[in-house]
Amino acid sequence: MNSTIPAAFRTLDLNLLRIFDEVMAERSLTKAAHNLSMTQPAVSNAVRRLRDALDDELVRRHGHGIEPTPRALALWPSVREALRQLQEAIVPSHFVPHLAHNTFILAMADATAAELMGELARQLQTQAPGVSLRVVPLTTRDPRNLLSDGVADIALGYFPAVLTDLTGRAQAGEAVSFEHQRLYAGEYVCVMRQGHPLAEQPMTLDAYCAARHLLVSFSGRPYGFVDEALASIGRQRRIVITVNQFFTAGQVVVNSDLLTVLPRHFVPTTGMGDQLVLRELPFDVPPVHVEGLWHRRQQHDSAHQWLRAQVLQVAQAAFSAGELA
Repeated sequence: MNSTIPAAFRTLDLNLLRIFDEVMAERSLTKAAHNLSMTQPAVSNAVRRLRDALDDELVRRHGHGIEPTPRALALWPSVREALRQLQEAIVPSHFVPHLAHNTFILAMADATAAELMGELARQLQTQAPGVSLRVVPLTTRDPRNLLSDGVADIALGYFPAVLTDLTGRAQAGEAVSFEHQRLYAGEYVCVMRQGHPLAEQPMTLDAYCAARHLLVSFSGRPYGFVDEALASIGRQRRIVITVNQFFTAGQVVVNSDLLTVLPRHFVPTTGMGDQLVLRELPFDVPPVHVEGLWHRRQQHDSAHQWLRAQVLQVAQAAFSAGELA
């Protein structure tokens, strides 16, 4: 039976994989050694042994830390998932909120954070005072790499292309590495400053397309779902500025004759609501569903399950109260 197992794996010290995982997570031999209660020379020796076993350099010095090779980057997700499954099998974890000291990382846009983070903070204070949340900017409409690399535990946002791709892969019988859950349905509206030339007249399609526009674009690309909707009816608009935050968009619009498109629920949270005029878009746009997206390796983790439940509860409470309507 053992003859079918490659020699490199048969003789491999599996403890090296645990050290490899920590080095990849920290991108530093010193920090990995501290986390593992080992000396740095011991960690360096373990990395050297793994290099010999896998016939790859794995990591090289880069500035004050280390830089993984392509082989290491490709190997790490499988190693991390295997270690997680092994740990769960041997020592099943049970998350106890009031005793926990976890740190969760959420990737979201400022509009989503403005709506959810206040109540999430109150939930933590009462249920899990030792737990910390970190919010990082959502800089893409496809956050799967962030989730795969462990940069974020969950991404919250509007990911239509991602969901279409996941559905297509599942229907084709392919393995799907991500899970998602709908949090709420948002509505986008045209926003302009008080006193704008278009503020006192009906918003027609011609007037909308003739105006100058600002787009909130995480990537900086001057094309979004509104432009897709316009293209479907043979129309287009002129985008003269892109920004990467909804709040910044509001500030620019207040001080210019640009139009922008913002989530309706977000406008009151900006503190600029009395300086802005909202108008319905003069054309149909697809429903905007805000989703929670996470890697499947965390699907059954009790701490992650608790986090998802809190996010969903806060979103549904806000929606049922009419705040997101």
